[in-house]
Amino acid sequence: MAEWNEDTDSDIEDLEILNDFNSYFNRPYLVRPRENNFVKWDDTEFIRRFRVSKNTAFKILEEIANDISHPTNRNHALSACNQLLLTLRYYATGCMQITVGDFSGVHQTTAGKAIKKVTEAIASRRCQYIMLQDSEEDKRKHQNGFYNMAKFPLVYGALDCTHIRIQSPGGQNAEYFRNRKGYFSLNTQAVCNSDLKFSNIVARWPGTSHDSTIFQNSRLCAIFESGQMGQLVLLGDAGYPNKKYLLTPLQNPVTEAEKLYNESHIRTRNCIERAFGIWKRRFPVLSLGIKTKVELVQDIIVATAILHNLCIKHNDVMPNLDVNLENIIDVTGSDNNQDTTPSSNYSNNSYRRQMLIDNYFSSLQ
Repeated sequence: MAEWNEDTDSDIEDLEILNDFNSYFNRPYLVRPRENNFVKWDDTEFIRRFRVSKNTAFKILEEIANDISHPTNRNHALSACNQLLLTLRYYATGCMQITVGDFSGVHQTTAGKAIKKVTEAIASRRCQYIMLQDSEEDKRKHQNGFYNMAKFPLVYGALDCTHIRIQSPGGQNAEYFRNRKGYFSLNTQAVCNSDLKFSNIVARWPGTSHDSTIFQNSRLCAIFESGQMGQLVLLGDAGYPNKKYLLTPLQNPVTEAEKLYNESHIRTRNCIERAFGIWKRRFPVLSLGIKTKVELVQDIIVATAILHNLCIKHNDVMPNLDVNLENIIDVTGSDNNQDTTPSSNYSNNSYRRQMLIDNYFSSLQ
């Protein structure tokens, strides 16, 4: 009978490791079938799976095809069309990259590269689709749109922030990204118009950042401070300081005119909450959690905001939402109970709000 010793056992383990190594790297090269999803699904089923219509998907593909296409078809390279649909599927499900890779017939590594390439290509069109329109015609259009909601005059846009869930970024500063609700996020500022399209977005601040801090350090604030938007105003919630160009609701309305002001303000500003809701429901990855590096998270936020605007432009139908997903999605603003302590020049900044109440809303009673 052979004598057992530790060296024999170690040799067996080494042999098993070597066999596993060889079986992994010596596997035959396999090209999985890749279906043409544009042909396979009708319009309704296509929207259910990719959250955008075929028409919108074609428009996007036409713009970014040159940026994401491979120069040759060597090694069965993934086509621009399949890269786009793979990325849309990732936005639509928020699942692991290996899952969307299986859906598209590619390896997880290929799926990750495709998502990054397509996301960056779409996000690079930010200035084309998310911008402050300063022509007189556009300004008048925005004013009329908001005025028709609840008779609030001179409104250019509704302002708020919302948390986009991410995985822990790691490192010494990871806790800066943990918001007051207990999960890691980027606190994302956005402005929308009466059509619920985003006209401004800031997606770089960690979850602990205060809404007013983000605004005061944004280019948007500098534009309104400089007077480039004339007499137009933004509407914000109580988390922001009241300014001549940023009107917030009254904390304790007393007169009928003040109550009317608050009612009109709330109904008009509500469009930003609705925009966040539609945006997150259309692309659940924003609520379920984006499991990539922070730099790519920022691009995904911008890319999905661009897609949101395109869907509204092309009148895409909002797909039905899974009932279980409804309870997960947080469509509210970021911090409804933030500190609202007024700044030192509060009385000066409140002058315009008080003038609106006294000279305009009092006449509507």
